[in-house]
Amino acid sequence: MEIKFAGRMDGFQPGIFNVLDDRKKERLAQGKPVYNLSIGTPDFLPEPHIVEAIAKCASDPKNYRYSLGEAPELTEAVRSWYDWRYDVALEADELMAVYGSQEGLAHIGWALCDPGDVVLVPDPGYPIFELGPYLCGARCVHYPLMEGNGYLPDLEHFDGELAEKARFMVVSYPANPLGVTAGDEFYTRLIAFARKKNIIIVHDNAYSDIIFDGRAGKSFLAFEGAKEVGVEFNSLSKTYNLTGARISFVVGNREVVGAFRRLRSQIDYGIFLPVQAAAVAALNGPQDSVARNRAEYQARRDALCGGLRSIGWNVPDSEGSMFVWTQVPEGFDSSVEFCFALLERTGLLCTPGSAFGPLGEGHVRFALVQPVPVMEEIVSAVDASGILGGRS
Repeated sequence: MEIKFAGRMDGFQPGIFNVLDDRKKERLAQGKPVYNLSIGTPDFLPEPHIVEAIAKCASDPKNYRYSLGEAPELTEAVRSWYDWRYDVALEADELMAVYGSQEGLAHIGWALCDPGDVVLVPDPGYPIFELGPYLCGARCVHYPLMEGNGYLPDLEHFDGELAEKARFMVVSYPANPLGVTAGDEFYTRLIAFARKKNIIIVHDNAYSDIIFDGRAGKSFLAFEGAKEVGVEFNSLSKTYNLTGARISFVVGNREVVGAFRRLRSQIDYGIFLPVQAAAVAALNGPQDSVARNRAEYQARRDALCGGLRSIGWNVPDSEGSMFVWTQVPEGFDSSVEFCFALLERTGLLCTPGSAFGPLGEGHVRFALVQPVPVMEEIVSAVDASGILGGRS
C-alpha cells in the first residue's frame, strides 16, 4: 500500500532541536562533556505548595472527569492576578485557559483567519508564530526586527498596503529569541496602528516576569485601547516552572476569546482539573520564588554575557526572557556551521539563529538554563578552544 501524506508535510523537516540533540548524544557517547544552552526549559523546581495542590487534587478520583472549561476558582485567580500584577481588570468572558501558549498560538489562527488571509509574524521570531497560521492556510508575511530599531517593528514606515491586507499580527516582548523588551511608547503606537489598519494583535507575554536591571515587565492589556484590538497569551511555564503541566491563558478582547472558545470546544474538553488546581495555587500563593528566580537568571546572564565579552566576544546583555542573542564570530559562513563547531570544540550547545527566520542567520541563541558556576566553565571552555579566532 502506498501511503500519501498531505502536501503541507513537505514543509516539516526534522527540527533543529532534534538535530542538535542527536549531536549531543553522539558527544556524550564519546564521554565528552556537553553544556546544553539550546532549549529554554527552566531548571528550577515548582514551589512545594504548587506540587501539593496538584497532588491533592489528583488523589481525588472525581477530578478525572472532563473539566469542560475553567473552574470558577481558576477564573477568579486569573482575574485577581492580572489586577494585582498588571493593574488590568478582566471579566470572566475575557479569559480562557489553553494547554500552554504553544498550543494556543498554534490554534488561534483557525478562529481568526481563512485560507489565504495575510498574517504578520516577526523575523526573527519563535517558530510557532508562523507555524500556527500556516497550518490553517494563511499566508504568513515576515515583518523585520532590526537591531538598529531596537528589534521593534518599524510601524511608522510599515508597508501600508500589506497592513491593510493583514488579518492579525503576532507580537512578543520580552522577545524570544532576541532578549529585548519594549517600552510603553511602543505599545501605545502599536495599538494606534492596529486600530487604524484594523489588525488584530496577538501578543505573546510568556516572559514578563523574567526581566532584568530593574525593568518592569508589563502586559499589553495595561495600555489604553488594547482590549479593543487584541488578546494576550500569558503562561505559567516560565514564571512558575510548570512547563510540563501545560497551562496558559488567552486574555483580552471578549469577541476573540469567545470565538476561540467556540473553536476549541470542538477539539478539547478542558484543562485537567489537577493542573487547574496547580495554577490556582501558583497565582494565589506566595510570589517569593518569582523574584528569586529572576535574580538567578540575571546572575546567569551576567556570568555568560559578561564572561564572553571579557574574552573578546561582544555578546550584549539580555534585557528580558531566559535567552541571550548575539552575532556569530567572524570566520563562519552560517549559524549552523558555527553551532556545530562550537559543540565539537567546547561542548557548548546553542541554537542557530536561522531556526528563527531568515534574519536570524548570522546569530545564535543561548538559554540561561545553567547555574553561574557552569556558565563560568562555559566561558573558560570557549576561551581555551580558540574558536573566537575563526575556523582554525
